Amino acid sequence: MFDLNRLRALRAVATHGSVTGAAAALGYTPSAISQQIAKLERETGSELLDRQGGKVELTPAAWLLAEATDEVVAVLERARSRLEEQRDQPTGRLVLAAFPTACRGFTTAALAGLARHHQALDCRLVESDPNRAISLVVRGEADLAVVHDWHNTPLALPASLSVAELGEDIADVALPEGHPLADRDVVTPYDLREERWIGQGPGAMCHEWLVRSFSGLGVEPDIAYQIEEYESQVSLLAAGLGVTLLPRLGRGALPPTVRVVPMQPAPSRRLSAVWRSQADRRPAIHATLAALRGHWPISKPLHPTRGAE
Repeated sequence: MFDLNRLRALRAVATHGSVTGAAAALGYTPSAISQQIAKLERETGSELLDRQGGKVELTPAAWLLAEATDEVVAVLERARSRLEEQRDQPTGRLVLAAFPTACRGFTTAALAGLARHHQALDCRLVESDPNRAISLVVRGEADLAVVHDWHNTPLALPASLSVAELGEDIADVALPEGHPLADRDVVTPYDLREERWIGQGPGAMCHEWLVRSFSGLGVEPDIAYQIEEYESQVSLLAAGLGVTLLPRLGRGALPPTVRVVPMQPAPSRRLSAVWRSQADRRPAIHATLAALRGHWPISKPLHPTRGAE
């Protein structure tokens, strides 16, 4: 029998194209991944990595094992689902991936509820942006993910995943106090066409939303400050360095020097939960979905000139 952890390490190298990428995805050091592959080579009696010129290529034997690993993991997951069904209760380990504002907004409360009501279920949380979270689920490194897509930037989901909608999150424009638009009832993309933006960098869904929102005006938004975390964006915003878009989900109290104004058309993102379809019958998945839906926040009315809701 081959060691499953070593097979997972090989599959990660195949997925990410390098030992370093596999190590980052699995949370190990590159040395640890190399050791796992070396042990697997001894177990199989086959050379699995072709190391030449500083590059690593998988051998035909390695690709065969990587494909077989997917099949093994799928069989084990179906067996786990059936065992949980027999017990008729959520058990075992469940890894949930969620992006930062979802963690703050409702997934933390959902996990706390699961811990109280299902003590045989060992829940773990990984903070991750939607694109990476989907990859984690596909590879079996997470069981469930909370993801989002904007109204004009749909999220591409692999056919192997099931999806359930959780709710809709509206975003508002945030401006420094004293900005000419800070006392408006609403603003439009046209009003903001010449602003300096604080936002996420290329590759992030919020970045794509911003670019597409202005494409109809023939304008490319000036994203002067590329900041991933909303709290860091707020610090630049409070210093008067630009404007930004703040979702209502997970938004805490803002500094008194910050104003939020609704935008028209209202930008919104749809939040969904995704999991591998082969785990559809697993009670832990259904319990986690119920907890997420049960703790979905009800949006409060927005006061257009106040920093906090």
